[in-house]
Amino acid sequence: MDDWDYPHPFLRRCVATPADIDALGHTNNTVYVRWCEETAWDHSAALGLDIDAYRRLDRAMAVVEGTYRYLQAAYEGDEIDAATWIVRWDRRLTMTRHFQLRRVADGCTLLRAEVRFACIELSSGRPRRLPPEFIDGYGPAILDIPEGA
Repeated sequence: MDDWDYPHPFLRRCVATPADIDALGHTNNTVYVRWCEETAWDHSAALGLDIDAYRRLDRAMAVVEGTYRYLQAAYEGDEIDAATWIVRWDRRLTMTRHFQLRRVADGCTLLRAEVRFACIELSSGRPRRLPPEFIDGYGPAILDIPEGA
C-alpha cells in the first residue's frame, strides 16, 4: 500500500507498546505527537542535520505551532508507519512539515498533522536566520506545496 498524501515520504516504523496505551485501551494521543517528533528528528539526521550539527551551528528548528487531526485509534502491538515531508519554507526563518501516520496491517490513516518550525539560536532561544548548512541540508527535501494544500 503506497497511498501517501505526497510522493516520496520519509518513513519511520513505530510499534504501539503497552506503555503507549491509555485508560481507554488505545494509543494515547500524546504518543502520536511523540512519533511525529521522532520522525522529524530522524528525517533531519538523514539530511545531515542531527543534534550534533544543531549544537555545532548553535541553531535549531523549534516547533511554534502544530495542528493534529486524529482520525483513527491505534492499539497495542499495531505497527505504524510515520511519514513526513517538508512542504514549505521561506528560506529565512520558518518551515512547515506534514505528517501522516498509517497502520501497516490495513493502510488506514490514523493521523494527519501540520507543524510549523522556526529557526532559533540555541544559546539564546531567539529567532535567527537559517544558516547556509540548513539551506543546503533541508533544501533538497522541500516539496513547496502551496499553503492550504
